[in-house]
Amino acid sequence: MENMYSCTKIWEDMDIDILVRIFLNLDIFELTSGVAHVCRTWRMAACDPLLWKTLDISLLKSNFIKIPLEPYVYVDGRSDKTFTRVLKIALNLSCGNITTLIFHYNMYVSDDQLTYTAERCPRLKRLVMPAWNRIKKTGICRAIRIWEDLESLTMPSIANPPYLMEEIGRNCKNFSELKIMGPCDIYFASTLAAFLPNLKVLSVRCSVLVREALIIILDGLHGLEVLNISHCLLVDVPPPPAPRKVLKGFDKSILEKASRLKKFVTCMRDSCVMCERTKNDEGLIRWYKYEEDLWRVDEVSSLAI
Repeated sequence: MENMYSCTKIWEDMDIDILVRIFLNLDIFELTSGVAHVCRTWRMAACDPLLWKTLDISLLKSNFIKIPLEPYVYVDGRSDKTFTRVLKIALNLSCGNITTLIFHYNMYVSDDQLTYTAERCPRLKRLVMPAWNRIKKTGICRAIRIWEDLESLTMPSIANPPYLMEEIGRNCKNFSELKIMGPCDIYFASTLAAFLPNLKVLSVRCSVLVREALIIILDGLHGLEVLNISHCLLVDVPPPPAPRKVLKGFDKSILEKASRLKKFVTCMRDSCVMCERTKNDEGLIRWYKYEEDLWRVDEVSSLAI
């Protein structure tokens, strides 16, 4: 009995700063598997703000199948429960200190999960959430209203962007960076110009980009400093019945408009592997076909993961 008491005291007497340094090397599964229940000292270390500046939960993916009706995916209940359990433990340990939150591009977060997350991450500054199929307008708008400090967002291309961009423009006064993982059409570009004219950094890499949309971005985003359109399929869409035309480069007018930017990142080389992949996938790149962490890459360092 005395030996058991001595062992417990050894765990409790460990230096918290050393424990925090050890816990920094643990992944999300290890951090949420029970280290906080060993003793009071370990729980204090497991809740240290240094561990929870960034919550990278991208090791978890939804087990899903595609379906023909909205939300176009069906998520297996078991994988949903696993994700909810890990998410709740992590958010409780974080004590509201998370400023960066990263989800996998195949993690289909629900409205309830998003609301729970938003309420427990009120200081969030960066959100990476490429899959929105299960999130409704009311859910994302409620979250944006909570995230007044939001500065950076990685999101999919959505069919009706005005409601979201208006909400961000109204509530997130320090918002400056946006990455769209999907096509950028004229409607999306016009929405950005209308509601986020002071956006500083924009990435639409590896997707279809309509030439007129690019012009709207260059003309309408007056505060834009960095634009990344690397590996995009640049297309010109003339009035019907003329077919769309894939462009091989930029004309003089686009280059002149882009010259005001601090950084205009492009790549349209036939020899480029990523350009070829975007072309083969018809401008909607299938990340699952390629290297596991390729979706994390961005030529703009602040948007890379």
